[in-house]
This record gives sequence, C-alpha cells and structure tokens, in this order.
Amino acid sequence: MDINFTDILRQAQNVQGLMKDMQETLGRQTFTGESGGGMVSIRMNGKFEILEIKLDPICVDNRDVPMLEDLITAALNQAMQKVRENLTEEIKKAAGGLPIPPGLF
Repeated sequence: MDINFTDILRQAQNVQGLMKDMQETLGRQTFTGESGGGMVSIRMNGKFEILEIKLDPICVDNRDVPMLEDLITAALNQAMQKVRENLTEEIKKAAGGLPIPPGLF
C-alpha cells in the first residue's frame, strides 16, 4: 500500500480549517448553566468566557455565602459542560463519522 503524503497533508489542512471554523462558530454561541432551581445562572460563550452571572436576590444573604459559592460553582460547571458537549458534536460532524477518542475535551 502506497502512502500519498500529499493527500495526507491536504487532509490535515482541511481538518485544520474545519477546526478554525468550529472555534469561530462556537465562540459566537452562548451556553447557560443554572443551579439552585435557577437562583444562580451563568451565561458564557464557547470560548469559556463568562458573559453574565445572575443571582436571585433571595440567595444573597451573608449567612449563606458558602451556599452561594457552591451554587455559582455548580452553574459554571454546567455551562462549561454544555460547551464541551456542543464542541464534541461539532467535531463528530466535521470528522465525518470517524471515531473521536473519549475524554478529548
């Protein structure tokens, strides 16, 4: 079996272009994570940049700072998971059915 390095290089360049396009597309998308039944909401973009944090006034009590910290952490982790899931799906589409190793993202 002959290996055509020109074809391999061309395919690598195509994949590189697809990845750049996906990063740009993902960067324009927003993802929201919530915790505490919506008391804490975090909106971020596909670049993992926090765009907005919303807190229900009921959860802002000096006695409940540890709970509030936990809620913010949970909402942030949920938003980041949504970005990862979306990125994985986009890469699967771009890969044309090729298997994607688990834990890549």
